[in-house]
Amino acid sequence: MVEQQSDADIDRVFHALADATRRDIVRRTLVSEQSVTQLAAAYAMSFAAVSKHIAVLADARLITKRAEGRVRLVSADPTALARAQDLLRSYEELWRGRIDRLDAILLEDAGVPASLPPSEPTEN
Repeated sequence: MVEQQSDADIDRVFHALADATRRDIVRRTLVSEQSVTQLAAAYAMSFAAVSKHIAVLADARLITKRAEGRVRLVSADPTALARAQDLLRSYEELWRGRIDRLDAILLEDAGVPASLPPSEPTEN
């Protein structure tokens, strides 16, 4: 079941996931919690740029940050990714249903009984 999310929440999630660096940060932090410094060292960009990517992901609630002394640790939130996956799955089901109905209409127009799969020839 798809949890009801506001359009703004959904927009933030997909905006955050639209960037390859942010997707990689999510992937890395799903594997293990990492410090912002560790993450920044993995990319050919400034610490500030990586921090901005992390802020976008945190705003979308795809990652969480916590302090351990002076170190900021980042970890991905699998439940947030599951919500995005559920939303995509609901759209997939919607479009599959529409395609199935379109197939049935086209088969009917072609004189093929709807109970037969399209690959099976009919005897005329």
